[in-house]
Amino acid sequence: MICDVLRRSIAELCGTDHHDDPAILRSWLVNKTPKIVEGWIAEPDNSLLVAVEGETVLAVGAVRTDGEITLNYVSPDARFKGVSRALLAQLEVTAREQGNDVCHLISTETAHRFYLSCGYEDCGVPQGKFGTTSSYPMLKRLAGESRGP
Repeated sequence: MICDVLRRSIAELCGTDHHDDPAILRSWLVNKTPKIVEGWIAEPDNSLLVAVEGETVLAVGAVRTDGEITLNYVSPDARFKGVSRALLAQLEVTAREQGNDVCHLISTETAHRFYLSCGYEDCGVPQGKFGTTSSYPMLKRLAGESRGP
């Protein structure tokens, strides 16, 4: 079910990024398999979070212990219902609990405005990822007291 959300989100919601190009989609989806997701779950440096309603997976997110958000995908069925925003907020809480003062990520073109609206800032030159033309390095300083030395 997690893989279905990842794959549907990319295929159905990220058209601005992949332009329905089969090569880009193939490249982007190649690691969205149950076996690879199981590895992400087992990875000690990852915290993988899943938003559910009943038995339906609505969104999937992951944050690494260094504050990097590596996944934040919403089911097309849950888009514009606040699920991504709520999941992102929990990913940030998790990063903060792990001692991070900053979260960083690489945003798609599709999600760029969303992250800007959530307080993220561009922090580098746009790059191509999975064959797409624009992926934006972004960061957000997390509120609260510093936990570092």
